[in-house]
Amino acid sequence: MKRLTREVESPGDLGVEFIKVPDGATIELDLRLESVMEGVLVTGTARAPLTGECVRCLEPLDQRVEADFQEMFSYPEADDRGRPVAEPADGEGAEGEEDTLFLEGDLFDLEPVLRDAVVLALPLQPVCREDCPGLCPECGARLADDPDHGHEDAVDIRWAALQGLAETMTDGEKDNEPRTDGDDSQEK
Repeated sequence: MKRLTREVESPGDLGVEFIKVPDGATIELDLRLESVMEGVLVTGTARAPLTGECVRCLEPLDQRVEADFQEMFSYPEADDRGRPVAEPADGEGAEGEEDTLFLEGDLFDLEPVLRDAVVLALPLQPVCREDCPGLCPECGARLADDPDHGHEDAVDIRWAALQGLAETMTDGEKDNEPRTDGDDSQEK
């Protein structure tokens, strides 16, 4: 077993729409390499800075992400029991090889493992703070800057005529006044 600490440069395009590890940023790696029968088991933690914007108020934010990972890098000439690999007969066995990572001499490529671990550890809804109130849905004002922000109750134009009728009713007009349209047949 061997423990390593390394600082590597971000491979780029490490993130999602709202938050990502900046291209060229330094990623800190703490690794533990263990030799096993099938290859080398790599266990580690990656720490990296994040930049993006809050999904509620769209303010820029700077955070850090910490992602744990573990991956097996197999010897290319050994099967699951540590024996030399026989050539597959009818193309069988090719399906399992897609998910298997192999050592190349004494080296292994950690980038795909690192990419998967960091992107999966990113917050789905990054916010500048947990209680971020966001933006006003009517005017777009940042509610954290003005907590007492408000607007007059806007009237839906489809109901404006009814609101005018309601106002005239409250101003003293009575709806219960007798009808004087000359039709006496209804009173009989």
